[in-house]
Amino acid sequence: MQEWGVLTYYCAITLVLIAYLLGSIPSAVWIGKKYYGIDIREHGSKNAGTTNMLRVLGKRAAIPVFIIDYFKGFGAVMLTAIMRFDDSINDAWLINLRIIATIAVVLGHVFPIFAGFKGGKGVATLLGAGTGIYPPLVLICFGIWALVFAIWHYVSLASMVAGCCYPILVLIFSTMTYDASSPYMSVPFIVFSWVVAIMLVWTHRKNIKRLRDGTESKIYLWLPPEKQE
Repeated sequence: MQEWGVLTYYCAITLVLIAYLLGSIPSAVWIGKKYYGIDIREHGSKNAGTTNMLRVLGKRAAIPVFIIDYFKGFGAVMLTAIMRFDDSINDAWLINLRIIATIAVVLGHVFPIFAGFKGGKGVATLLGAGTGIYPPLVLICFGIWALVFAIWHYVSLASMVAGCCYPILVLIFSTMTYDASSPYMSVPFIVFSWVVAIMLVWTHRKNIKRLRDGTESKIYLWLPPEKQE
């Protein structure tokens, strides 16, 4: 890799800051206040995310929240593609920048500057960012999520299981790839996948306690909010 110049550092840092600001867009909070007159963080699980919106306000409120949060992550990662025009950035470093952007956008969602640093768990945002990095793995994880959710109806459990499968799938793909030098199978990407799994478990620590105590709420997509458990 060529030595980075001042402009390269400036662009990289700017992209990371943009990723954090994108993540900080509190879609659940703003939609809840604008269209329903409530702060979603004061209701249900008090989490500013898709699941709590679905539980408290229903699908009509949850769907746009999921879409916005997903594309926050996807957009933050895809913006790093402009660094391809910098001769100092090779493919491996482009992947590293995408990983850094993912971390920044998820941190923005969990600790949003536009909502008092009290946000959601970042699952939808992480899903979008992961799609921007390596779509096949995310699609498999989404399939695992859907299967677990369909059987047990716990969004938190499905998210944690899918998240914990992510690093395992990365390791499997890294042994199957025909290109050992593929930046997608680099050590930073493998480490990142384990960080994702650990972070998802950490952000769901309260859900783990409720699952253990048998008090975690189930979600049934075909039921209105008032009839959810």
